[in-house]
Amino acid sequence: MKNIFCIILFLSVLAVPAQNKPDTLKVMTFNILHGATTKGDFNLEAIAGVINKYNPDLVAMQEVDFKTKRAKKYNLPLELGYRTQMMPLYARAMYYDGGEYGEAVLSKYSLTYTENIALPHQKTSEPRAAQVARFETRQGNTIQFVATHLDHLRNETDRLMQADALVKEFKNETYPTILIGDLNAQPDSETMKKLYQVFHKPDMEEAYKPTYPSTGPKICIDHIMFNQPEKWSVLNYEIICDDYVTDHCIVVATLIYKP
Repeated sequence: MKNIFCIILFLSVLAVPAQNKPDTLKVMTFNILHGATTKGDFNLEAIAGVINKYNPDLVAMQEVDFKTKRAKKYNLPLELGYRTQMMPLYARAMYYDGGEYGEAVLSKYSLTYTENIALPHQKTSEPRAAQVARFETRQGNTIQFVATHLDHLRNETDRLMQADALVKEFKNETYPTILIGDLNAQPDSETMKKLYQVFHKPDMEEAYKPTYPSTGPKICIDHIMFNQPEKWSVLNYEIICDDYVTDHCIVVATLIYKP
């Protein structure tokens, strides 16, 4: 009888699913100015050097060219992936200058799911995209990284359409999701208020500091946000203003996800 009880107890322990452990992720958003610098030259080593210096797990890059004439026909995601030893992923927003233009992700993780979401825009406006990259961490957590670049025009019409599309896409999302990128929207804008329905900015002063331009920044338009805020904490949030490699400040955050 004793042996039967021990077997039942052992099997019941096996039936309880293992609890995943917390994960620490360092993420970066970086508008790379199609591979150019603010001095007008073309310096992929300088861009990669910034990424390597801060050693993020995932990078969201905006203004990324793919084999355009102005980018010397380079595949920028692949070139930067090689220089940083990270996996490149590309989301075309539109065809441009003999090649393509859009967003890119660099990841230290292999990816289990990817999707390029075309965002709505007016017929006279630039197309925009959101790149979804889903991965499983070493601790067994599945996390989504959504990199995007919203419309840049002063009028918010396109940005509101794009924010609304993102809210609809992710409002019922069960995966923990990071939304990151150049959103071209200040924290108190109508665009951000719409995104706040699903995504949250870190509740810390650094997350609201100006990010543009990289020389004497005046407005905060580059953001790192996440859903399920009760499961995330922020160890560090840093704004890096390098006025050579790009006209935007680079934003880096170290996040802890607690399942």
